[in-house]
Amino acid sequence: MQQVAISQRTLLYSLLKLLRPEQWAKNLFIFIPIFFAGDFFNIDALLKLAVAFLSFSFVASAIYILNDYRDIEADRAHPEKCERPMASGIISANIGLTTMLIMATIGLGVGFALSPWFFSILVAYAAINIGYSFGLKHVGILDIFLIASGFLLRTISGGIVADVPISQWLIIMIFLLAVFLAIAKRRDDLVIGKSSGILVRKSVKNYNLEFVNSCMTMIAGIIIVAYLMYTISDDVVLRLGKHLVYTSVFVIAAMMRYLQITLVENNSGSPTKILYKDAFIKVTLVGWILSFFLLIYVG
Repeated sequence: MQQVAISQRTLLYSLLKLLRPEQWAKNLFIFIPIFFAGDFFNIDALLKLAVAFLSFSFVASAIYILNDYRDIEADRAHPEKCERPMASGIISANIGLTTMLIMATIGLGVGFALSPWFFSILVAYAAINIGYSFGLKHVGILDIFLIASGFLLRTISGGIVADVPISQWLIIMIFLLAVFLAIAKRRDDLVIGKSSGILVRKSVKNYNLEFVNSCMTMIAGIIIVAYLMYTISDDVVLRLGKHLVYTSVFVIAAMMRYLQITLVENNSGSPTKILYKDAFIKVTLVGWILSFFLLIYVG
């Protein structure tokens, strides 16, 4: 009886792991437009965004399951991904695909009920990621832009659901940040492949550390410039004041620390791992949020 209970707990844990809820943090980009617009205390808009967040998260989980199903054999040869539920054999392909259909149906259904425009973005996001899963992820550089487009769609959908304006500079900045994070993920693949001797994904053949390091450094600089331009742009100064430029200190510090971790310490370039583990980046993120909040909503 105890063994059955343990097996049930293992299955439930594996199903939860299959959904990758830790990756749902990426969908917080939906809240960026309302925060930057200075309308974060609009309860009605926040409730709609919370529903949109869950809808996007369910669809994203369905896409992750599809990717895992497509990559079962490759993941089994990967030193870390071999522990994923389907690759390890704990979750069968049939259960995985059934879970995928349930998550996609709920996510798309909620999205359609929320807003036709939001639903259209969800469909576009799903279509891009299905194309990514079925071969586009093996095309160098294109794979990075496809990943970045997901963050851009999240941000745009947040503006649509909350009915708030989105600055062109904000769009540019979000896209560049997404490209930076996608390149950092490819660097992680390169580092793992070099240490294990395993080709973790075909698109890695289109990159090397020198190229990826150069791209990360270049884009980090452009992100800082874009953020500075955003904070001093006429429409932002008119709506939110002229002191936002001082928050750039946290942005510069965070970008420098990220580059230090990857280029000097030569640690994993995985964005999720760094965000969860590095205290300095956590402090700069909290400092940026607090300073931005105080300048917009208090002073």
